[in-house]
Amino acid sequence: QVQLVESGGRLVQAGGSLRLSCAASGRTFSSYTMAWFRQAPGKEREFVASIMWSGDSAGYADSVKGRFTISRDNAKNAMFLQMNSLKPEVTAVYYCAASIIHTTVVQTRNVNFWGKGTQVTVSS
Repeated sequence: QVQLVESGGRLVQAGGSLRLSCAASGRTFSSYTMAWFRQAPGKEREFVASIMWSGDSAGYADSVKGRFTISRDNAKNAMFLQMNSLKPEVTAVYYCAASIIHTTVVQTRNVNFWGKGTQVTVSS
């Protein structure tokens, strides 16, 4: 069992930066591919980025490539999402997710554990 708690979401102006964190409980954190998803009002939850257990391989949605960076610290059971050059269209609830599938692009159906989300709002 893995419990995930996100933090770091807030209101920020366009062009600004945010760093989201995900704190995980459980001794097997390093066994999971970790990912970030987001869900905007009226839209489906979508994949943002993922990072495999070793931290060596990561995948990103095309819409965030070059602006977002995912990382993890297995010693601290933590994962992060650095978000730069923020635009209003990235406003959403951001969810931390864990998957036993070893892949750089995590599908929603393959997520084993979800966090409750953190709100990111980018004003224009």
